[in-house]
Amino acid sequence: MTVSGPSRPRPRQETVKLQVERLLGPRVAKRVASFRDGAPYVEAKAWVQFLAWLVDFVVLVLGAGVGIVVLAVVDRTANLDNGVLALSMVAILFLVPLLYGGACYRNGRALGAVLTGTRLVRVADGGRIGAKAPWAMLVRTILMPLLLTVVIGGALAGGGGAPGGSQVRVSVDVGATGRLRECCGEDVLQ
Repeated sequence: MTVSGPSRPRPRQETVKLQVERLLGPRVAKRVASFRDGAPYVEAKAWVQFLAWLVDFVVLVLGAGVGIVVLAVVDRTANLDNGVLALSMVAILFLVPLLYGGACYRNGRALGAVLTGTRLVRVADGGRIGAKAPWAMLVRTILMPLLLTVVIGGALAGGGGAPGGSQVRVSVDVGATGRLRECCGEDVLQ
């Protein structure tokens, strides 16, 4: 005969998820996670994150197109060397995301995030990206797709899996996180 042991107290994250499931529904509860400081948030859906990235990528392609047109006009008047043209095109590829990130991404809400209702925040505490916004935009729009292409190409060629790494930023569903804080109250969130 077995005797059931004393029940363990539920971890805080599980308690928040149960309360959110009861008040906001199971779909939102599945996306509840916690920052490293313990505060819960609702992560944006994968397709919403992709749509935000796609909008930002299109803005960057348009910005790079404008940069290349300007470079072509300068080339017609100054007759630049081929090496200078190639270096300038690579510079445009990296400068446009840095400028876009610095101008629009400091609070985690570039055009893609505004249109999808998300915000990119620090995983540590949910705070603003701040001065690292240009770097975050460059990584998000240029370096990560490049890495993904290399990883997929390597996997198809018989290589290993994707490299592991620490997550520094996360995309948060602004509306659902607000409803989470309204419905659960500060006593559950602390």
